[in-house]
Amino acid sequence: MISIPAHQLNDGTTLPSLGLGTWPMGDEEAESAVSEALQAGYRLVDTATNYRNESGVGRGVARSGVPREEIVLTTKLPGRHHGYEETLASFEESRRRLGVEYVDLYLIHWPLPRVDKYVDSWRAMIKLREDGLVRSIGVSNFTAEHIERLEKETGVLPSVNQIELHPLFPQPELRAFHTAKGILTESWSPLGRGSSLLKDPALVAVAESLGVTPGQVVLRWHTQLGAVPIPKSSDPERQRQNLDVFGFELDPSQLDAVADRSHRRIGGDPEVHEEF
Repeated sequence: MISIPAHQLNDGTTLPSLGLGTWPMGDEEAESAVSEALQAGYRLVDTATNYRNESGVGRGVARSGVPREEIVLTTKLPGRHHGYEETLASFEESRRRLGVEYVDLYLIHWPLPRVDKYVDSWRAMIKLREDGLVRSIGVSNFTAEHIERLEKETGVLPSVNQIELHPLFPQPELRAFHTAKGILTESWSPLGRGSSLLKDPALVAVAESLGVTPGQVVLRWHTQLGAVPIPKSSDPERQRQNLDVFGFELDPSQLDAVADRSHRRIGGDPEVHEEF
């Protein structure tokens, strides 16, 4: 079994350096994928209320046979539940679907600045952490300005910001802000979902020179940036490949080759994207 290094978060807890994403799996696929992944050595699993697979993820955790305390389970607050009381109620629904007593990492899925309730939700998440129902709290798709507002109004910084991050959109300014604030960067869509990234000749050449796959090169790029990628896969062999990125290293020229391309978003812009 592959041993996964871990990052220490600003609240004293730890997060594995690579995890399993579960969007857009349904409950049945998620149950099987999560169980297989945990048995293969994964210890970080990512879901969300809006993925509509929390029940399957929870069943996969239980079915895996891996002790609950070894698993870092993440879920996310949907936009329709922004607000203080709404966040507390939504969390209880997620906890019930997951079938767990606590959640390791709870994130606000999108900031929804037009709705302007994310600070209220953040205050509720602080309470959940204080009550021991959540080990760590964080955000997803937040800009530096959104995070600065959380800090200014509550005095509490997120432990994690999960953002769109891949070689087509490396976000150096936001990553530098995270580093300065002691916030860990998590990468969603780490392999550039829906793009031709993994067929890029420069990337393929790096992979061939190292005897690994293009996907492994990209995931290693993330880990060497200090980010935590959460690639989605329900195929056991692909899961093992994705996890097996800690036995080689990219040199500076190879790191440059991975990200030397035009940059563009694949997903939504946090300033305007609304997902309820």
